[in-house]
Amino acid sequence: MNKKILIPATVLMVLLIAIVSVYFYVNKAKPNYGNLKPEYTLESKQLYDAFKKDSKASATLYNGKMIELNGAITKVEASDTLVTLVFSFTQGMFGDEGVRCTMLPTEIQKAKLTKAGETIKVKGICQGFNDTDVVLEKCSLIQK
Repeated sequence: MNKKILIPATVLMVLLIAIVSVYFYVNKAKPNYGNLKPEYTLESKQLYDAFKKDSKASATLYNGKMIELNGAITKVEASDTLVTLVFSFTQGMFGDEGVRCTMLPTEIQKAKLTKAGETIKVKGICQGFNDTDVVLEKCSLIQK
């Protein structure tokens, strides 16, 4: 085949493969976080203590995993579109330190009804430790 046809045909094929790959990546099915089974079930204090003691080992074990936590809520931080349930264990330089669970949009109304001091079960994806808090995202209430 001559080069005048081969080079444009190759470029066209690579471009077509790239477009199809991006389309399928963007339109990939998202998991239903509310239905995922937890890989670990812990007391909220137990998770916090594990990260405080050895954050690297805990990150290897828990980050990116669905975790179910049990414990008493100390604070509910709410805005119009975001609710974070807080399990506080110590008072640091910048305020409460503990575990923060950012709720799924479908769980916001239920989470706003949660009161400080109430013992709950919540599950979410562990995102790690930021030197003050263990952060869980895409959380849902299991039991109040």
